[in-house]
Amino acid sequence: MGQGPRGTRRSPGCGLQRLLWLLLLLSLARGASGEPGTDDVCATCHEHATCQQKEGKRICICNYGFWGNGRTRCVDKDECQFGATVICGNHTSCHNTPGGFYCVCHTGYRATNNKKMFIPNDGTFCADVDECEDSGLCRRGGRCINTPGSFECYCMEGYVAKNGSEPFHPHADATSCTEISCGSPPEVQNAILVGNHSSSQGSVAHYDCEEGFESPGGKITSVCTDSGSWSEITYACAEIAMVIHDVWVFNDTCVRWQRSPERVNSKVTYLIHTERLQPDAVESVYEETINVTTDSKTPEVCLHLQQGANYTVSISAAPPRRSVPASLSFQTAEDGLLEDDGIFNISVFNETCLKLNRHSRQAGSEQMYQVEALGQRWYLENFYHAVSYNFTTRDQAPKLCLDLLPATDYMINITLLRPTELRSAQVTVTTSATEPPLPEVDFFTVRGRLLPSFRLRKAKEINGPISSYQVLVLPLSLQSTFSCDSEGITSFFGNASPADGYVAAEILASDVPDDTLEISIGDRLYYGEYYNAPLKTVNEYCILLRITSEWNKVRRYSCAVMAEVKDSSLTVQQMVGVGLGSVAFVTILAFLSFSAV
Repeated sequence: MGQGPRGTRRSPGCGLQRLLWLLLLLSLARGASGEPGTDDVCATCHEHATCQQKEGKRICICNYGFWGNGRTRCVDKDECQFGATVICGNHTSCHNTPGGFYCVCHTGYRATNNKKMFIPNDGTFCADVDECEDSGLCRRGGRCINTPGSFECYCMEGYVAKNGSEPFHPHADATSCTEISCGSPPEVQNAILVGNHSSSQGSVAHYDCEEGFESPGGKITSVCTDSGSWSEITYACAEIAMVIHDVWVFNDTCVRWQRSPERVNSKVTYLIHTERLQPDAVESVYEETINVTTDSKTPEVCLHLQQGANYTVSISAAPPRRSVPASLSFQTAEDGLLEDDGIFNISVFNETCLKLNRHSRQAGSEQMYQVEALGQRWYLENFYHAVSYNFTTRDQAPKLCLDLLPATDYMINITLLRPTELRSAQVTVTTSATEPPLPEVDFFTVRGRLLPSFRLRKAKEINGPISSYQVLVLPLSLQSTFSCDSEGITSFFGNASPADGYVAAEILASDVPDDTLEISIGDRLYYGEYYNAPLKTVNEYCILLRITSEWNKVRRYSCAVMAEVKDSSLTVQQMVGVGLGSVAFVTILAFLSFSAV
């Protein structure tokens, strides 16, 4: 019964086991060859995703800047959708990129990392660019003002905008700054332009009246304004009233006189009015007026007069010429008697002294005179000054000096009282002005750049008419050497060097109120033709007030120191001194600080 190998039968379990091993080998082989296997998840990741190991598993995650499931979808995130200000900061624009973004500063701003594009993950932000660092940005005459993200151009002082208005932008506008030029100064009737002048802004044209004319209101000037035109001239040259004086009789029937001011080669027509007083009241009064035209400095005329009669001769300039007339009363001699007791000539010397020349048939005879002087001032209403007294003398040419006030017009009448009939002569005298009274100021010292403020008090015109008040700014070093009557000091723009000092303000006397006028030094305003410039911080100054009195084209000055502006640094001793100062001084400083603010 036995069987050989050929008849052996195998168990069915062996075949199944073989099949399982075969499938396992195929699976391993497929994995080793890159076919989907254990790594089939990573192979399915999206192109903008990365396969990462998490918790023992491989998963697909979208790259930074994308969102989705990592396998079938990874969509770009738009970071800029939240706004450039939120993402990039102020003054920026946001630009999205696949998977990211970048920021760019607006025009007029610059990234703090000095790069055109940036991502604000390192604190970079956009800062304003100061375009005005380019000195020539606004071109010649232009002044640059920086603004957030941009700039503006304005014209400097002395320049005006042309082909447009201010402010302007040189890259977008055709506006440019042209130096202000007012051209030739205007003509003033009966005046001439004096000195060198410029046509630029702030230049001042000065005028002097022609001979025989004057400007009663004050100095005639015109300023080149920032509009490119000359300022209006407020004063004018008026003809000076001719004064007739020193009238005397010679050759019994001839009259000679003097005139002032003298005008070379100018003919004047005079009206000679003669009036004869008759001794008999029944007879009529004889009157006659004749014209005499002459350019003589001492005109004279011979009249047809009766002998032994009383006459009054009045002399004046014919209209429209203005004049201050003069008159003389006298008696003609009897037949054959040409000399008679009386005054026939009065001359003036030393301004307030008189010399009388008289005829007398009796040499050394005693005669009594009455002197009456009446003074008036055209610049003061209701002002009168009278001088009257008698004197007796035997001198043929007596001299006398009168106590006259300065800057006053006097009419002086001298009458012979005895031993003959009343006879008189007249003469006019104009006395010179003297220095005006010293300015009334409250002196103070200012330390630092606190703008000193002062009160201008009106001075009394006791020595002559006051024309103006000037504020002078001088380096402190010049205080001891400065001469008050110096006329070389000019305006802030006209001085050669700040070390020479300058006139900061000029106020006409007519513009000063009866009480006070307050001015702050360096307030950048114009006072008259002068610019009140700010004080430089590196210098120490002395501030003076100068009063000017002008009479007959002669100027007189008086000065007073108002303030000293010194360096702000105080030593310990100075600080203690200031702390122990008087209550009044502290009060003044507090007031000045309040005024400056």
